[in-house]
Amino acid sequence: MDQPRSDEDQQLVARTQEGDVAAFDQLVVKYTPRLYGLVYNMTSNHEDTNDLLQDVFSKAYKSIRGFRGKSSFYTWIHSIAVNMTLNFLKKRGRRFNLSLDDVDANVHNDKEFLELTQTSSPVREADLSELQVRLNAAMQKLSDEHRAVVTMFHIQGMPHAEISKILRVS
Repeated sequence: MDQPRSDEDQQLVARTQEGDVAAFDQLVVKYTPRLYGLVYNMTSNHEDTNDLLQDVFSKAYKSIRGFRGKSSFYTWIHSIAVNMTLNFLKKRGRRFNLSLDDVDANVHNDKEFLELTQTSSPVREADLSELQVRLNAAMQKLSDEHRAVVTMFHIQGMPHAEISKILRVS
């Protein structure tokens, strides 16, 4: 399932394709937070994330005339971000470190999370800490591509069909 094609996005893309830089700026403002989360979860480095996002938006701007709307703008730019980040990780020869502490900064405002975590005990804390260490270790054993899939599906909640479109796999 693709992200819905918003009329606003379609209009902003059309205006950008006609040379309206301000329209593209609106797309950048709209999608930076979501793309930041994706890229940061893959790199675990704020500086690398900022650099990559600049490159992603630069490439998207240069390529926008070729965007035909077969998918939503978000799916299109998301695939650019994933591919550029994977290329970056391969070039640097680094594996990204996913810290489950950084998965969702807003989780502490989630009512369900608060209810589940308000009761604390040393045993519970030790169990959670051990679980986090094991999950991080398991994530590190995955290839960059598989970690990207896990991040998109389990952390960002993207459907399988959209992930396969972004990664161009079936």
